Amino acid sequence: MTISISRAGPADLDALAALFDAYRQFYGQPSDPALARQWLRERLRFGESTVLLAKRAGSTVGFVQLYPMFSSVRTAKTWILNDLYVDAGARRQGVARALLDAAATFAREDGAAGIALETSRDNAAARALYLAAGWQEDATQWYSLAL
Repeated sequence: MTISISRAGPADLDALAALFDAYRQFYGQPSDPALARQWLRERLRFGESTVLLAKRAGSTVGFVQLYPMFSSVRTAKTWILNDLYVDAGARRQGVARALLDAAATFAREDGAAGIALETSRDNAAARALYLAAGWQEDATQWYSLAL
């Protein structure tokens, strides 16, 4: 079946929130559909993120969420691909790859210098997907500070 990719808008919020809640559960968070909807609503309303949706046969089956970032050294805009999720029933059917390709097209058309993402070293399926899509792994060490 054909996969269509589009930019999320207010009319997509309910379907997107359901997937976003499932995504958060995948990463060990408790289900909270109201929180998921509110988070997405605010990001979209204030232009703080761009969400691309994957639809197949009229159903929303996946999404990618990008956040803008700026590189002082490169004096350029970049994007962080922060969230990528495909419904379990739609996996291994090209949805994630279509979303990655659409994210790259979006960033390129936006004039960005690049896209960055981070995933765990033990996420072999995701790492294989990213490499197959032309992404490069590097040995950069990320540090975090919980506030």
